[in-house]
Amino acid sequence: MSNALNRDYLISDEIGRGRFGTVFRCTSRTTGDTFAVKSIDKNLTSGDSLDAQCLLSEPKLLRLLSPHPHIIQIYNIYEDENHLHMVIDLCSNQDLHSLIISSGGFLSENDARVLFIQLMRAVCHCHKYGVVHRDLKPDNILLDSRNFVKLADFGSAEVVMEGDYGISLSGIVGTPYYVAPEVLSGRDYGEKVDVWSAGVVLYIMLAGFAPFYGETAVEIFNAVLRGNLRFPVRSFNGVSPAVKDLLRRMLCKDVSKRLSAEQVLRHPWVTNGGMN
Repeated sequence: MSNALNRDYLISDEIGRGRFGTVFRCTSRTTGDTFAVKSIDKNLTSGDSLDAQCLLSEPKLLRLLSPHPHIIQIYNIYEDENHLHMVIDLCSNQDLHSLIISSGGFLSENDARVLFIQLMRAVCHCHKYGVVHRDLKPDNILLDSRNFVKLADFGSAEVVMEGDYGISLSGIVGTPYYVAPEVLSGRDYGEKVDVWSAGVVLYIMLAGFAPFYGETAVEIFNAVLRGNLRFPVRSFNGVSPAVKDLLRRMLCKDVSKRLSAEQVLRHPWVTNGGMN
């Protein structure tokens, strides 16, 4: 650990581990407040790979987006020879994936709506600054002690806007069940890939399973490319027509017809639960 980091924070137990680094609980030696510190191993991200570039740009993106009530906040950055350390919000409650499992495999429409609105406010804020998350999934949607959404893990995020010029993204990035079809097709893409992924998250909250399924990554990708959206009666009996309409507009293969994040927040199901 960095000497400066250890000077300012007391590092305690490990609370998470990923491909490129580890997350620890830490306590400010000045205030006594608790945080998380995400330590990225620069040796594992060495080279010119897309993963390396994105992971090492994560602190810059979090600084750009902070503060926002539904995005993980970054407080300090430390760097030593082997690691980049980011002091961020501690969300020790659980993530959305754990919440869905502990709730019996799916959420009520009302509970899903509350969490989905918070998620889309975070996504809308990202898009306002030209940031595309590119890996929206329940595991990256953390919940704090009040069960408020905190969007995390911007290791795959990228900026699509610089000055007055828009920049398209390319490359297959994301997690199979949640990736948008235009990402898989090899075309350039933009911020609406996040809207597709958020639509998959909403579907899973309501049904307990993904809308596009396969036993292998290839089978999942083929199902995503077909985009045959269905609402099985057993799982969607009692779910409102309004949320099904929203899902159709988010999980729309035609990007030009897919809603933007701002349009999602203006949809009747979001604004009033679909009630007139």
